[in-house]
Amino acid sequence: MDMDIISLRWFTETLEGKLLLTMLVSMLPVIELRGGLPFGVALGLPYYLAFPAAVLGNLIPVPVIIVYIRKIFALMRKYLPKLNGMVDWLERKAHLKGKKVQKYQYLGLWIFVAIPLPGTGAWTGAMAAAFLGMRLKKAMPAIVLGVLTAGCIMLALTHVGVNLFSGVV
Repeated sequence: MDMDIISLRWFTETLEGKLLLTMLVSMLPVIELRGGLPFGVALGLPYYLAFPAAVLGNLIPVPVIIVYIRKIFALMRKYLPKLNGMVDWLERKAHLKGKKVQKYQYLGLWIFVAIPLPGTGAWTGAMAAAFLGMRLKKAMPAIVLGVLTAGCIMLALTHVGVNLFSGVV
């Protein structure tokens, strides 16, 4: 058997692989926890394991984004000028989302991250916090609460979806 196939099977056939794959999917921008949690359940993880794996995976990039995203964007502008359009778009998005957060500060950040809809979540919330100049030690608890809240919402929606469609093939 080909070694590549064996290594890929590890991700879908072992508990550790399923947990890691759920975390990795939850780390992706746009997909985040709202896609990672149902993905983990679809892999066969029980809810009590899929939930913490998705939450942890979603939170791993947050401190890096809050602390370094402005520096990363500056380096991209300097060394990868072809990506300036993308950097401009991401900065505009962060500033627009930041306006929604700014009025209520950390409470606004928590609510913004907690809503499991496209354009919200830990990645966008962390970028908004960075561009609003929020400190990591103040922004991180709001984002953690937001991710946990979004996780509870997605857990309920996933459970309803699984029960609703479990008899339909």
